[in-house]
Amino acid sequence: MLNITDRRFSNSSTLGENRVNMLPGGSAAGLSTELLQLACMEVRGGNRAEVYRAELPGLHAWVSCRPLQPAKHGGDLYNMTVCNSGSISRVTIADVSGHGENVSIVAEHLHDALGEYADYWDQSALIRRLNDGFFKGAVVGKFATAFLLSQYAATGALAFTNAGHPPPLWYHAALRKWTLLHDLMTDTTEIADLPMGMIPGTPYRQSAVQLEPDDLLLLYTDGVNESEDERGEQLGLDGLLKIAEGLPKISAAAAGEALLAAVAQFRGSAPPEDDETIIALHRHPEPEQL
Repeated sequence: MLNITDRRFSNSSTLGENRVNMLPGGSAAGLSTELLQLACMEVRGGNRAEVYRAELPGLHAWVSCRPLQPAKHGGDLYNMTVCNSGSISRVTIADVSGHGENVSIVAEHLHDALGEYADYWDQSALIRRLNDGFFKGAVVGKFATAFLLSQYAATGALAFTNAGHPPPLWYHAALRKWTLLHDLMTDTTEIADLPMGMIPGTPYRQSAVQLEPDDLLLLYTDGVNESEDERGEQLGLDGLLKIAEGLPKISAAAAGEALLAAVAQFRGSAPPEDDETIIALHRHPEPEQL
């Protein structure tokens, strides 16, 4: 197991030095042996091509970030951090409009905000700050969808906020059933939870669910669910749920790799048209004693 000390990034679009090289076809070199252990207050992530496994408090994680070739850095952005004395894991996945320097600026903004709000369980203040940042400086006129979650290792309690992002896939181990993790708020009269950068002062709501032992969460960007086959038909959320029914549930890595392979099989000879990022999270079979 590889321990990573907290390191600030020199390239604002990329965090961390230990990453797995991509091989042709999307597989990864060293995936079976490369395992990252996040330190308390460390922020890990970026928008460059990489595949690796990681350990978070109470969670096994698997990450695959695949910018649309030939780009080395894409518009998908993710971050993982450990906070509150190592008891809380926070995961963020976002899809930023545009590429290059604009995404790098957003990456730096996200990194700083995650550090500032690392010990806050309620992440609505965090995402409001992120939204406000889109109306300043070089990223004015850009927008991003995002999904943020925080998980408390001792109990499996999970809080999440969705800013216009595709809903994660959730495998309920006790029920042996896949669903989509939707916002639980029923009030539809308020304009809320929009993609960041659309309206200043947008309110963002937080929902809470219970993640049970052996449950799986699959976070992804729209390059996955909006994949098209040779006839131009889109996979969609219903198609994604059908694929999920056949995914292995033994680990985050197995589920994530199988999802990537199934989406590629759906496309057939049609090339990908967008970046693809997947973060698979598997709650430890037994709750940790903290």
